[in-house]
Amino acid sequence: MAETGRTAETGRTAETGRTAKTLNAAKTSNTTRNLDTTKTRDTTQTRDAAKTPRPAPPITPLPLAQLFDNTAVSDDARPGEADFDGAGASLSAADLSAAGWTPGVTLTLAGARLSWPATAPGAPDNVRAAGQWVAVDGAGDTLAFLAAGTGGGDAGGTGLVTYADGSSAPFELTAPDWRTGPLATKAVALPHLNTPAGQVTGKARLYAVTVPLGAHREITAVRLPQAPDLHVFALSVRAAADDGWTGSWAAAPSGLVGVGPWTDRTLRLVVHTSAGGPYLRLRFDNAFAGAPVRIGAATVALRGEGAAARTTPVPVTFDGSPGTTVPAGSQTYGDPVPFPVPADSDLLVSIHLPDTVTALPTHRLAVQRSYVGDAPGDRTADPAGTAFTSTISHWPLLTGVEAGGGPGTLVLLGDSITDGDRSTVDANRRWPDALADRLLGQSRVPRYGVLNAGIAGNRVTTDRYPGDGVSTDAAGVSALHRLDRDVFGQPSVRTVVVFHGINDLLSGGSAARLTEGLREIAGRAHTRGLRVLGATLLPCGGRSGCTAAVEAERTAVNTWVRDGGGGVFDAVLDFDAALRDPAHPDRLLPAYDSGDHLHPGDAGLAALAGAVDLGAL
Repeated sequence: MAETGRTAETGRTAETGRTAKTLNAAKTSNTTRNLDTTKTRDTTQTRDAAKTPRPAPPITPLPLAQLFDNTAVSDDARPGEADFDGAGASLSAADLSAAGWTPGVTLTLAGARLSWPATAPGAPDNVRAAGQWVAVDGAGDTLAFLAAGTGGGDAGGTGLVTYADGSSAPFELTAPDWRTGPLATKAVALPHLNTPAGQVTGKARLYAVTVPLGAHREITAVRLPQAPDLHVFALSVRAAADDGWTGSWAAAPSGLVGVGPWTDRTLRLVVHTSAGGPYLRLRFDNAFAGAPVRIGAATVALRGEGAAARTTPVPVTFDGSPGTTVPAGSQTYGDPVPFPVPADSDLLVSIHLPDTVTALPTHRLAVQRSYVGDAPGDRTADPAGTAFTSTISHWPLLTGVEAGGGPGTLVLLGDSITDGDRSTVDANRRWPDALADRLLGQSRVPRYGVLNAGIAGNRVTTDRYPGDGVSTDAAGVSALHRLDRDVFGQPSVRTVVVFHGINDLLSGGSAARLTEGLREIAGRAHTRGLRVLGATLLPCGGRSGCTAAVEAERTAVNTWVRDGGGGVFDAVLDFDAALRDPAHPDRLLPAYDSGDHLHPGDAGLAALAGAVDLGAL
């Protein structure tokens, strides 16, 4: 999903607004160093600026649909009835329908519920931003827009949000172009464009753009920017991240991967919780897809042995229905389930896919065996494991398990080391699992939920997976491009640990470019009010491709991180110092090396978790 500004974040726009924040006194060890200075932190203008009450809007705000003044969608047989870009081109109604974006459908994008316009093809369905006042009802900490530009580049400007207490604050809203914007952050991409001369092949993109607001307050109206090339289709308020849920398990989608084909089959996915709670909800994500996926039924149970349930599988409903259809690019949440979630336990999440499925959004490296039903039919309620003898080593479609209540969430952003590559399969010995165990075994700090946002092969600054279509490269879009979904869209996030970047260097990237990307991640997280910990990169000496030049760049990055990233990190985790060989600092200590000289084994991953000063969290 796209982000905008630095009150609203898109890509690398400079940050605006600062607020002073005093850090705790330094607590230094050989592995963790809190920064002991009082510093200013980049933050959204809407957090503290412009809180002085202002006059009411000069005109009565109207619902967005009453302001529609442009037509973007046309019937393929009548393309002349729409002109999205001023040159006669438009979106194909048939392509939208094939993606599940039918008139009036509710989409969950970037964690916000947005309604696609309930208008027929050829009728006005969006507004060109020109300072209109839009009536908005709701309380939250983020505005979400379904939007796109049509000027050949990013389109946007400064808008204004007004609150029920009489105050107001400016925000920056920017959306990428519908023809040239990045596929990695699009909400949906359509395969054709309608033109006056007929339909042509070409990617048409729409974006979900989020604007952090800071404080959780009741919103009354939004004034759109003066930006006629910015088209807005929908607008909503995303509920505050601190909404009564704690992240217990998560997997970041790493690409759209070919599967099966599966027809009328049941998946039984094994996931391991971090935090517990009295009830749960599940999150499914159809990211990167071009077509909807239908879930016929879903259940959750405690795991026994293999694919067998230890408890009777409990049905999961969707707005009260046993199943749902997830449009292309959209997410969906199951209804809250009165299912006590034990911490540090295996769950079985069973999903019936009644239609033929050839590709699904997937987290490729699970380091955990899950199961597929051998015969057709809905087997989600089956407590036995005998019908599930086929195994898979990835997690399709399911992206989150959230526990009710709890103290909040830590998100660990990284690559294959965080993802658990080379750890023991089915043993939950990734370093995020070990950190969750440490938190559960103490009472000095809150027992946060720990979410693993690592993707094997992932980079900070460049995409491996292009963001659209089926690909054999499932190493994900860049960390910069997946922040809103994989970090900011998680429930009740308190802190993000950024342990990322060695793949950038191994692929020829420079320390300067990598640190620029890490600085952006920290800045964008701070605008969301999150605490940010930076981690040094582990050595890779002895691995093919880990040259002296790479080592020099890694050393430069680690020097920058140890200095707090020039002030952008709230604390530093010196993982390099914890795992390197003192006799050969460019190599992992042999006891921690999995054998490939890049990834720690189980002992090394446990050492990473042990190197975290829990107080820094």
